[in-house]
Amino acid sequence: MACLKAVPLRLRVVTTSKKAAETSSKSTQNVFERLPTEILVKILSYLDASALFSISHTTKLFHQLASNNDLWKKLYIAELCNDKKKQNKLVNVQVSTKKIGDYAAGYWKELYLKTVAQRDMKIWKSLLGPISIHTGLPSQTEQVLRNLRVTWELTVTDKAGRESTLELSWSQFSETSLTLCWCGGDCLPNYEQISSLQLHGVRRFALSRPSLKKPGRRSLMANLDMRSLTKSTQVIGQDQLVQLKLLQPGIIIGLWRDQGSVAFIMFTLHFYKLVERSTQGSSDCSHVEPVIQPPFDDIDSEYGLHGYQLHIVLHNTICKFMSESFSQLFCRRGNLFLFIISKPQCIDQHVHIQNQVTI
Repeated sequence: MACLKAVPLRLRVVTTSKKAAETSSKSTQNVFERLPTEILVKILSYLDASALFSISHTTKLFHQLASNNDLWKKLYIAELCNDKKKQNKLVNVQVSTKKIGDYAAGYWKELYLKTVAQRDMKIWKSLLGPISIHTGLPSQTEQVLRNLRVTWELTVTDKAGRESTLELSWSQFSETSLTLCWCGGDCLPNYEQISSLQLHGVRRFALSRPSLKKPGRRSLMANLDMRSLTKSTQVIGQDQLVQLKLLQPGIIIGLWRDQGSVAFIMFTLHFYKLVERSTQGSSDCSHVEPVIQPPFDDIDSEYGLHGYQLHIVLHNTICKFMSESFSQLFCRRGNLFLFIISKPQCIDQHVHIQNQVTI
């Protein structure tokens, strides 16, 4: 009986301890909220970029304060001081007559992150490796993406405007493409309630303190309006459990047949400029490459385009079934959409066409 009476006593002690911790936490929070903004900003000025980014994810108050332009301008100037080639740009920043208050909130934070992202641009471009004569693609795309700590996030918005950002469930690299998958769950709305899908590439920056949350810069890669896509959606397969719907080439959504809820969402991304598209855009705008038109050499209207090469890779998430190149192909201009074509002496044009055409 004594043992039975001791149990609720221990429970009460634990409960009291939890209440004390919650009270202490609220008390600490109230102390910070009572401090003047100037003092809080002064405290934050002693933090580096990693810690400043991390503390911005704690509360709304610190999110606002940690985007202060004064703080990030100092970090931005310090970043430029480390690069002798940017000394002229540093002088322009210091003599600028525009006041800090004239910039929108978060301007210098975004500029700092963009500068850090561009700092290693020449390095990773050289690491992409030689161009494959078969695919027309850099041979080290996967390795560069891993070295840059790039991941991908999917933001799902329902018709009520609620957003859910999903972490990647799994990814699979192949010879010429990357497959990304997000598994459904309670956080996803019903398929009929989905309003839009946004795919972002996120580059995580290295931290001076590994235990802190890694800051990342988001690059918009796809923005899909589900209301317009619903009309053209095709059912491409199903079994007793899941139905597969093709939203558009490279994007598949799996639905539980008995519920209509989302089982998974899958994107397949071609390697063409994948590093740039995953890292060089902004959270609202995609990275845009200058359009290079391929030369049309169809002097003979019957013969059409000639001297091109077709590269086909057929695979699933486990293994590759076929990889083959076909050279010396021709195609009439009116049938261009039937092929992914390339001309060996025009690698850039070749890859551009590959990015636009799907078979």
